[in-house]
Amino acid sequence: MPFDKTVVVPLDPDATFDLVTRPERLRRWQTVAARVDLQAGGEYRWTVVPGHSAAGTFREVVPGKRVVYTWGWEGDDELPPGTSTVTVTLTPTTGGTEVRLVHEGLTDEQAARHAEGWNHYLDRLVVAAQNSDAGPDDWAAAPDPLDELSSAEASLAIVQRVLRGVTAEDLSKQTVCTEFTVAQLADHLVNSITTLGGVAGAEFDDNPAKPVETRIADLAQPALEAWRGRGLDGTVALGPNPFPATLAAGILSIEFLVHAWDFAAATGHDIAVPEPLAEYVLTLAHKIISPEGRKAAGFDDPVPVAPTSDAVTRLIAYTGRHPVPAA
Repeated sequence: MPFDKTVVVPLDPDATFDLVTRPERLRRWQTVAARVDLQAGGEYRWTVVPGHSAAGTFREVVPGKRVVYTWGWEGDDELPPGTSTVTVTLTPTTGGTEVRLVHEGLTDEQAARHAEGWNHYLDRLVVAAQNSDAGPDDWAAAPDPLDELSSAEASLAIVQRVLRGVTAEDLSKQTVCTEFTVAQLADHLVNSITTLGGVAGAEFDDNPAKPVETRIADLAQPALEAWRGRGLDGTVALGPNPFPATLAAGILSIEFLVHAWDFAAATGHDIAVPEPLAEYVLTLAHKIISPEGRKAAGFDDPVPVAPTSDAVTRLIAYTGRHPVPAA
């Protein structure tokens, strides 16, 4: 039973095509992370929400008019990648573009589940077309269950949202990390992502000239995909001794979430962190940031805060920052 829905967006067909195919536009309404080879036979992988990535192959790509791709979910035996087909057709109409999405090759049960998802994301597509961004996705906020990788994906969504608001004028601003401006902190985060992703087998093509959000997103995507492929068993070569893979992957969540707060504090942007996610990342921080390794890792001593403070305040304080409101 196919899913079939049409919405109208206030953009021309070319801009709409970009919104439904380009990673930097998909992140505004549908995905946390996206890898796209936009040509017939090219592959894609979209982390739609933390812990759930769709993947497939483009069958037809007609810019401004139509895109057809296979669809399935990594790790899903009932609907693995390549077992269903999505067709998106764009038609000019008064005031914008008609977007028709048809998802075929689903059982009735699968169609019902996907209808809920497509309705949610097509509504967000309309908002993104109207406002250039659909805003935070509640579905991506706090995955259940949380582990080192779903936590990293959820934390990535938060730092990307903060960085999306960073302007060229913000890059020279001082962060709470006294040795880093915003631009230098972005370079530090790039180094962390490539180091931690590299031990899982990721390969990178960094371009420092990209907007900072795009640069971080384009590096974090292969890092997290590599970790998903590798898994969390065993150890990795991080430092002079074998390092538990769970802890190495866990560092990504700390890097993304704590530096999201740093960027927000430096630039005057808001940051909203779901309590379950912040609590989980705080637990990771207690495991990873040992008293003897704190200074070597670049963390100051913990700042005292009330034990009743929210989890993000306690996390920021534990990493040696004074948790004044970020905005």
